[in-house]
Amino acid sequence: MKATNEQDYIQLNLLKKDMTRFMLAYKFALDEMSTKINILEEEFQFIHEYNPIEHITTRLKTPESIVKKARRKNVELSLSSIKENMRDIAGIRINCSFNSDIYKLSDMIQKQQDVEVIEYKDYIHNPKPNGYRSLHMILQIPVFMSDRVEHVFVELQIRTIAMDFWASLEHKIFYKYNKYVPEKIVEELKEAAESANELDQKMEYLHKEINEIKQLGAGDATTLSDVKNEFNIPTKFLKMILENTDNSPTKV
Repeated sequence: MKATNEQDYIQLNLLKKDMTRFMLAYKFALDEMSTKINILEEEFQFIHEYNPIEHITTRLKTPESIVKKARRKNVELSLSSIKENMRDIAGIRINCSFNSDIYKLSDMIQKQQDVEVIEYKDYIHNPKPNGYRSLHMILQIPVFMSDRVEHVFVELQIRTIAMDFWASLEHKIFYKYNKYVPEKIVEELKEAAESANELDQKMEYLHKEINEIKQLGAGDATTLSDVKNEFNIPTKFLKMILENTDNSPTKV
C-alpha cells in the first residue's frame, strides 16, 4: 500500500509539472507577442508621431476552462491533443483607432520573421451573419525554454473601438438570455452593427480629410473650424482625430 501511495504521489507531481510547463509556454508566448506589439507601438509614437493602437488586452485560459472546452469540442484530454486542437488558449486583442490601422498593424505583425500565420479570417470585409466585425489571426511563435523550443499558438483579434463596443454588448445580451435571443433583438443588433460600421467609415473619412488639410499646410484654426462646422463634429471628437494624424496636433 505504501509503495502504491508513493507511485501515485510521484505520478501526480509529474502531471503537475507537465501542466505547469504547458501553461507557462502559453504565458511566455503572450509575453513575446506583447513585447513585439509594444515595440511597434513605441516606434510609431516616437518616429512616425502616430499611434494606431488604442488599447491592448491579453487573455490566458485557465486549466478549468481548457478542460471544459475540450470536453465540449470532443478533444482528447491529453496535453498534446489539446495543444494541437485548441488554438485560442492564449489570446491578444488590439483596439485600433481606424479600419486602415487594423490592416497596417496586421501587415507589420505578419512580417515578423519568427511569426507564422496559421489562420487568417477577415470579418471586417466579410462580417458574420449577426453583424460581428473583427480581424482574426491564429499565429504560431517559437518559445525558447531551457531545454526545448515550443511552437505555441496565439489567437490575435484586431478591431476598432466601435467594433469592440458592439461585440462586448452583444456578448452580454446573449449571456443574459442564455444564448437564446428573440428575433427582434437579433435584427436590432444587426442594425447596431451597421451603425457602428458607418461610424467607423465616417471617422476614417474625417481622419483622412484632416490629414490632407494639415499636409497641405492649411491646418490653421479657421480651416479646422470650417471642417468642424461642416460635419457638425463635437470639439472633443475633432481633437481625438487630430491626435491620431501623422502630424502633431493643431489647436481647435
